[in-house]
Amino acid sequence: MTTATLKPIQLYTLATPNGQKVSIALEEMELPYEAHRIEIGEGDQFKPDFVAINPNSKIPAIVDPNGPIGGEEAGDTAPLNIMESGAILLHLAERSGKLLPADPRLRSETMQWLFFQMAGVGPMFGQFGHFFKFAQSSCDHPYPTERYTKEAKRLLAVLEERLAGRDYLVGDYTIADIATFPWVNCLEEFYDATAQLGLDDFPNVQAWRARCNARPAVQAGRKVCGWDNEDD
Repeated sequence: MTTATLKPIQLYTLATPNGQKVSIALEEMELPYEAHRIEIGEGDQFKPDFVAINPNSKIPAIVDPNGPIGGEEAGDTAPLNIMESGAILLHLAERSGKLLPADPRLRSETMQWLFFQMAGVGPMFGQFGHFFKFAQSSCDHPYPTERYTKEAKRLLAVLEERLAGRDYLVGDYTIADIATFPWVNCLEEFYDATAQLGLDDFPNVQAWRARCNARPAVQAGRKVCGWDNEDD
């Protein structure tokens, strides 16, 4: 099945760091899609229609009306629901043939850095943001903010070392970059944590983030179902 013959992928999202991963990937891969705004502040993620797509009630989620990869050969072209942003990125990369290296070693490295984001960067940056920005009025103990500040800085240091002498996490730009840089953006743009985390002490990370953000498809993808764009 070629990209030109694909039915549009249905994207259910909001422009959070996790949501931006998928809209950016769709733009980069030039896959046809239709975006549906899920207002997580109003509880849309708990409505039955969305829970039927993602039982975990989290954005993003997609429905691929073209079925699973290789489904035509197996006689399975029924629409496929996919939850979890990492699984979605892998599916889209395989669907498009883009942003996931064919070289076995580079493919493995890309998968490793993708899961580094899923298991480390996303959860830990999210916990940092919760306690640093949102929970100060209900939790006056310094431990949570101190603990997640330390862990966020540790993860930033891992990225800083990895990006020394590299433009992207694994050679060329891949889904590993797409998974990760929106969360680094969030530290500055949403959590206002530049000083708290010393973001300027990570010049390789900052240069990489700027490089990713300058891509036209990234700029388009970040606007999909944006917080201030009621028309998406």
